Amino acid sequence: QVQLVESGGGLVQAGGSLRLSCAASGSIVSIETMGWYRQVVGKQRELVAATSDGGSTNYADSVKGRGTISRDNAKNTVYLQMNSLKPEDTAVYYCNADLITITAKGPMRRNYWGQGTQVTVSS
Repeated sequence: QVQLVESGGGLVQAGGSLRLSCAASGSIVSIETMGWYRQVVGKQRELVAATSDGGSTNYADSVKGRGTISRDNAKNTVYLQMNSLKPEDTAVYYCNADLITITAKGPMRRNYWGQGTQVTVSS
């Protein structure tokens, strides 16, 4: 079983910063891609940023220049540093991981989501 546990959300004023963390644990062989998504009630979940095991990164246009994704492979942890936060960044932020896990059928590729962490930016 694999779990993703997020932390670091909260209430912040516009222009402030937050650092989100997501730690993966369980029967993990390797993690390929880890990323952050966000969702506002009534809207689709959208990609914020993602990073591959090779170190490549991908950002949504809305956070380019304000967000930095990084990962600590030894800790199976991904981070999202968000600066110059805006009210429109308010959402539930979800961690996502594409990884190889041990199953009854052997190593299998699976995708997992965290439980989400609320980020609220006040104007």
